[in-house]
Amino acid sequence: MDSQKRAVLEKQHYKIIGEHSAVKVCHWTKEEMTHDRGCYKQSFYGIESHRCMQMTPTVAQCSENCMFCWRFQDFEEDHIEVEDDPKFILEGAIEAQKKLMSGYRGDARVSPEKWQESQMPKHVAISLTGEPTAYSRLGEYIELCHKAGMTTFLVTNGTNPEVLRKLDPLPTQLYVTIAAPSKEMFTKVCAPIRSNAWEQLMDTLSLLPSLDTRKVIRHTLVKGWTLGFENQYARLDRIADPHFIESKGYVNVGYSRERLTMRNMPSHDEIHEFATRLASELGNYELQSERRDSRVALLVRKGVNRWLPGLERPLEEELRYNLPRNRQPAE
Repeated sequence: MDSQKRAVLEKQHYKIIGEHSAVKVCHWTKEEMTHDRGCYKQSFYGIESHRCMQMTPTVAQCSENCMFCWRFQDFEEDHIEVEDDPKFILEGAIEAQKKLMSGYRGDARVSPEKWQESQMPKHVAISLTGEPTAYSRLGEYIELCHKAGMTTFLVTNGTNPEVLRKLDPLPTQLYVTIAAPSKEMFTKVCAPIRSNAWEQLMDTLSLLPSLDTRKVIRHTLVKGWTLGFENQYARLDRIADPHFIESKGYVNVGYSRERLTMRNMPSHDEIHEFATRLASELGNYELQSERRDSRVALLVRKGVNRWLPGLERPLEEELRYNLPRNRQPAE
């Protein structure tokens, strides 16, 4: 890895593993530790935020430079010249996570039991930054995670359909981002470094119905750019036929502030309205949950159980976050 890029990432509290992987503790992992307030994936699917390890095997490789991305980017390459071993990456990631969480030991807000659990990651979010499918040994890495008893969420921009076609095993849950409703808007908003990125995404959407795992389409919505267009998004969603659709509002933080402004942030009510209209367009999805503090709404295909296998959440988990619509979100 370039030494200057490594220095920037380490200053931002990334723990670099080997030459192309990294771990960073998520804001919601910290919130769950100190305030019993986990991320929306906890209230949507039942993961335990304090036991979630956010990592990437491609910290400096991506096929897009999205306007809305708040991570350090400036991606110019979408492949890895010399790859680290998956076992080395996983062991390094777990060790880094333990060190990053070590400061919560003895914190009066954190029970000894919760701290001990945080030292044993149960869930791996392969989504920190970059495009994870650029790592050619991704399947081996996922297999090691599963053998260690951890579930996996893989987030991809869908520009490597040939990787997903051959990926074995598949992650516990596969996310594909559709951040624009048309090729023209995709080119402007996602700034792909390949000329055929949109066509590759379309290939991925056509592939999704054949993949035997839980599938999520994520719409990242930028006000003034990609918010709205429910009919066009619905056409793409029908091709993918996912189990879940997450409609999530852009947040003006990090490096995205160099390209967008606060005016580009949809309110949660606007996200709710988008999801409601999208569900109406699709017909076979229903709005089951939403998080005002994350500006995200979850559509679930009718008849699908959204909880991860073996996990349950009582109604109280929903009531904590789904505030009445006349209440302002706590942000």
